[in-house]
Amino acid sequence: MKLLRLDHIVTKILLTITVLLLVACEHEEPVTDTGRWYTSMQMQQGNSLFQENCAICHGANAQGLADDWRVRDSNGNLPPPPLNGTAHTWHHSLDLLDQIIAEGGVLYEGNMPGFSGQLSREDRRAVIAYFQSFWTDEIYNAWMEINNR
Repeated sequence: MKLLRLDHIVTKILLTITVLLLVACEHEEPVTDTGRWYTSMQMQQGNSLFQENCAICHGANAQGLADDWRVRDSNGNLPPPPLNGTAHTWHHSLDLLDQIIAEGGVLYEGNMPGFSGQLSREDRRAVIAYFQSFWTDEIYNAWMEINNR
């Protein structure tokens, strides 16, 4: 009888531990070969797409082309910002970055056209992976906190 009760207690403890581990793991980001949300394959694909569609305005290494991305031009428009982590891009969630690429930058006082007709959601995510690859771990981790809200 005591052995049966001990088995019952051990079973309950193991079940509780399993549930706790599952709940804890539910909030972790998937581990990839980059240690970030994207894979190196997405980064490579994003590089090609970025060079074809974005580099003309944001620079080949996402560094931006304006001397100061916060200074408006003669028409009152903001220039394309750097996307390499030195400007404000890291303040936006993955979904919002995707939306800005798809719909354009008009909502943010920019002139960037939308790319939903040229780039699929997968392509847009690859572009984001490419420019996020320039972000330091400190910037990326700060972005992750924003993205996970």
